[in-house]
Amino acid sequence: MFEAILLTVITASTPLVIASLGELVTERAGVLNLGVEGMMIMGAVCAFAAAQLTGSPHLGILAGILGGAIFSLLFGFLTLTLVANQVATGLALTILGLGLSGQIGEAFVGQPGIKLPPIVIPLLSDIPFVGRVLFSQDLIFYLSIALVIGINWFLFRSRTGLQVRAIGDSHASAHALGINVIRTRYLAVMFGGACAGLAGAQLSLVYTPQWVENMSAGRGWIALALVVFASWRPWRVLAGGYLFGAVGVGQLHAQAFGVGLPSQLLSALPYAATIVVLIIISHNRRTTLINTPASLGKPFVPDR
Repeated sequence: MFEAILLTVITASTPLVIASLGELVTERAGVLNLGVEGMMIMGAVCAFAAAQLTGSPHLGILAGILGGAIFSLLFGFLTLTLVANQVATGLALTILGLGLSGQIGEAFVGQPGIKLPPIVIPLLSDIPFVGRVLFSQDLIFYLSIALVIGINWFLFRSRTGLQVRAIGDSHASAHALGINVIRTRYLAVMFGGACAGLAGAQLSLVYTPQWVENMSAGRGWIALALVVFASWRPWRVLAGGYLFGAVGVGQLHAQAFGVGLPSQLLSALPYAATIVVLIIISHNRRTTLINTPASLGKPFVPDR
């Protein structure tokens, strides 16, 4: 019983971790993209459609990544090239993504999905309890762990990662040092979109292998809060993602066990937890301000 619950928590937490990691890199570069929800749902519909048309869930994953990345280019063009307001553009991107995904996915409503098969690692998967939980998972779960390790190394151990953080701390100073701020931010935005698309692909190919309109169900907003909760640190994103995922799964099991609370209240628990976490963070404002990229959300216009 506990093993089944833990497997459900892992499946529910994986899209939160992946989407949050992408937004973390984007914000480290000084860009605030509130369109995670829109990019995630576009990744979900692109992944499901590609898997249905090709019969391959792996091609579906690629389509989800490309869908999120290409959709993020619209945000990049408006905010980095045309210097539009990042907050307003991100909100518009979410609204557009929700509407456009519904239109694209209309033909796939009610169709049985193609589920991404698990990767069973020989010998390790035979270990009691731990084997099935950690070594018999789908490809996207393993990619989420690899992303945590890779992004942590990239941001804090590589020269390019140092440049990304320098842009986030002061884009004017980074530009003065010869760093191409706009190009780096475009790449960061596209990476964030690709991660959001991969998170969406997990929803439609693993978590719920079918297409349902608005199936992201606010996870993009939770991912945004999770980045702040993690103080822009990849390892904390992993821990926070599983914490939020456990809350979401917990409310489902509470309903199944007939807990004497309205189902609507239980369904609101993950979002209530998000608000509580943000309130707690606001009390530790000094630490939050130290870790926050100083140029977050500020436009950069290079000298002509």
